Amino acid sequence: MNLTRRDFLKLSAAASLAGSGAPWVRAQPSRYRTALIGTGWWGMNILGEAMGSRQCQVVGLCDVDQRFLKPAAEKVTQASGDQPRTYRDYRELLQREKPGIVIVATPDHWHPLITIAAVEAGAHVYVEKPIAHTIREGRAMVRAARAADRVVQVGTHRRVSPHNVSGREFIRSGKAGKIGMVRAFVLSGGGGPEKPRPNIDPPGDLDWEMWCGPAPKRPFNGDPSNPWSGGIHPRGFRQYLDYANGTLGDWGIHWMDQVLWIMEEKWPRAAYSTGGRPIKGPAVLTPSEQTSDAPDHQVAAFEFEGFTLSWEHRQFAGNQAEKGESVGCYFYGTQGTLHMGWKSGWTFYPSNARQPVVREEPRLNAPDDQNIRELWADFLVSIAGRRRPVSDIEQAHWSTNVSLLGMLSYKLGRSVRWDGEKELAIGDPEANRRLRREYRKPWTYPES
Repeated sequence: MNLTRRDFLKLSAAASLAGSGAPWVRAQPSRYRTALIGTGWWGMNILGEAMGSRQCQVVGLCDVDQRFLKPAAEKVTQASGDQPRTYRDYRELLQREKPGIVIVATPDHWHPLITIAAVEAGAHVYVEKPIAHTIREGRAMVRAARAADRVVQVGTHRRVSPHNVSGREFIRSGKAGKIGMVRAFVLSGGGGPEKPRPNIDPPGDLDWEMWCGPAPKRPFNGDPSNPWSGGIHPRGFRQYLDYANGTLGDWGIHWMDQVLWIMEEKWPRAAYSTGGRPIKGPAVLTPSEQTSDAPDHQVAAFEFEGFTLSWEHRQFAGNQAEKGESVGCYFYGTQGTLHMGWKSGWTFYPSNARQPVVREEPRLNAPDDQNIRELWADFLVSIAGRRRPVSDIEQAHWSTNVSLLGMLSYKLGRSVRWDGEKELAIGDPEANRRLRREYRKPWTYPES
């Protein structure tokens, strides 16, 4: 589904009615039995919009860390009056609660197994991006969703952000001319050498075995007295390649998705990426201490039939020389350049300097400047109408694959030519072996 400005206005009206007043409102008689798996910061943002829609009764919460699970249950009861049961194992939740909607907001490496189990149990799913850690997992998720005939919405909420919708229409209308190149980027600053953190026993409230799940089991390196202090869990996992794919796999998916959506593409023909850790220093993993291992900077190039896409991220050297927003995409066209941003909206700079610069301001929701509310409204409309949502699982699979192909090239140290129809690297057995990975027992890798 390609969302138009008219579609967006309808969703905005529905979302505004659902979310009027406080962000979380007292629940009315519910329509969908709803469960959240992964009760951290972002999962609770999503659940807040589910409760605000007044179409969801929260019946279950699941997390392997009681330090997040218990406060989440209290917050739900206070906000909505619902009294959800709490679980450490998503399988028990699915079996006992039989939810009609499941929100999957766990770390990346858990998205595939939980999403597949949820749709096979009969639930519609809202899963966070990126959908998977490897390409074959994503295809297995698409297959499971289609086989179960369930709606699976992915949290690429920029597809419903008002300025992203209008910016897409501006480009699609030809006002920027023919687009020959797109540059996507995320730049952050101030980084220095990474000091290894000591490996320690996980706190008693955290089931570290289950947190690692199908991924390799690294030692725990957080602070038991402060769950937000750092280390792998809860927020640091994005920079550990056993559990995620660095900044390209995290932030990059949003902008890769914007490019495919705006340019109406599905996959690149080739990918090349390089980068490293010259500032953070070599990755460390010993019995006593460890660092992250994702690159502190990375550049990538993706070849499409009609244009080239480049990616750049950096976790150091914040400065005043590169003015403007530090995230987004530049679409370079024959009539000018359009910067599709986040908190700055979008801006079009005409090639003809005599023509005026065109701007559109963003309309973002609190907290955290997002448009989950509109995406949730589309999710509910899609369930009721038995149609594909605006951030459908297959479209998100294609977008995730762009990031994963960049990471595949980075890990291989060479370019990858890609057959998007077959989802295979061309003439490259080693690359194809890396489209999946072995799961840690007793977990079984989902077959596509």
